[in-house]
Amino acid sequence: MDLVFRASRVITPQGERAADVGVRDGRIAAVTGPDELSGDRVVELADDEVLLPGLVDTHVHVNDPGRSDWEGFPTATRAAAAGGVTTIVDMPLNSLPPTTSVAALEVKREAAEGNAHVDVGFWGGIVPGNAADLVPLHEAGVFGFKCFLIHSGVDEFPHVEDDELRAALRELRTVDALAIVHAEHPGHVTESGPGYRDFLASRPHHAEGQAISGLLAAARETDARVHVLHLSSGEALPALREARASGLRVTAETCPHYLTFVAEEIGDRATHFKCCPPIRDAANRELLWRGLADGLVDLVVSDHSPCTPELKEGDFATAWGGIASLQLGLPAVWTQARQRGHALTDVVRWMATAPADLVGLTRKGAIAPGRDADFAVFAPDDAFVVDRAKLHHRNPVTPYHGRPLAGVVRQTWLRGNRITGDRPTGRLLSRGDA
Repeated sequence: MDLVFRASRVITPQGERAADVGVRDGRIAAVTGPDELSGDRVVELADDEVLLPGLVDTHVHVNDPGRSDWEGFPTATRAAAAGGVTTIVDMPLNSLPPTTSVAALEVKREAAEGNAHVDVGFWGGIVPGNAADLVPLHEAGVFGFKCFLIHSGVDEFPHVEDDELRAALRELRTVDALAIVHAEHPGHVTESGPGYRDFLASRPHHAEGQAISGLLAAARETDARVHVLHLSSGEALPALREARASGLRVTAETCPHYLTFVAEEIGDRATHFKCCPPIRDAANRELLWRGLADGLVDLVVSDHSPCTPELKEGDFATAWGGIASLQLGLPAVWTQARQRGHALTDVVRWMATAPADLVGLTRKGAIAPGRDADFAVFAPDDAFVVDRAKLHHRNPVTPYHGRPLAGVVRQTWLRGNRITGDRPTGRLLSRGDA
């Protein structure tokens, strides 16, 4: 072997075990019992460390090009690596131009080429008037298509109405492409006042529930594959359960901030907590955890949506809605998961295996022969207090600042090479990469 990892705890698809993991030419060649492999180099994990597959985050707003003062590929991917994430899929907004055509995709690829510390794939976008661009974008390698059912926050990526959603789903069904949907119903969202309670009341549970019900009806009519983005409302879980029981091809995700924070603890000037849909109350948080445990929520991804510090200033009526957390997702989720009796095998399923499966990245998301040698060396019983000055994303704004978290990422490896942050070695991925 070129490289052997030797650990008393390795998270594999079969569960946790002591193992040697052998790497050859950047891929996992063997997973054996302990002390069975030899290699040119042997990395022995400490007794308190666990070898995880590199995480896959399919919901990241890099914003580059066009809004690189908000974020950029060098900083976003360095933050990802620091958090044990070895693959991201970049959203089609808030970059300029948005990724709604093949020409715009090429602009995005040019911005990312040579600037990524982890592997990067891309989503395409669905907006009014670009139905003819969807199949060409699919053929150009995007992993699926995002749309909004409500204003996206940026005017250059307008939302779709119900008839436009159905037309897009019918188009995507011809190539069996995935639609990923920001599901809030504009008819149930009102203007927010300045405080957090005002903001929460302006985007109620039923705004999410109505939008998800409409999406499920459109999916039933078109037989398209759909995915519910950043689920924040536990009240939508029964509809997802019923839809799956009826055979609809629907999946759902939630985010670390919905699993960590609660509305009761957010002050009226704490705009760094603002996101859409909003962080809800403690009882709702437990519903989301139950949805994960029951398999109704498939994956946990960051929805890393940063901006410049001044855009987060002001009040909840005017501040930018987005949370920067790409570097902190694993310890944030693990801190809460362990309190509820979940194991690292569960966290790996939610944050590595299921996201890879969602987009068809068959070489990512698991420690198994044939997969890329992407790893996170994680110390689950270590702890730290979040210091925004130590975060790698471009602008140090985060609601996690000052929060104690369990679990420290000590090393991250991409295709058998340790990521140091000195030299970008990430590759650009396309749909169908195996």
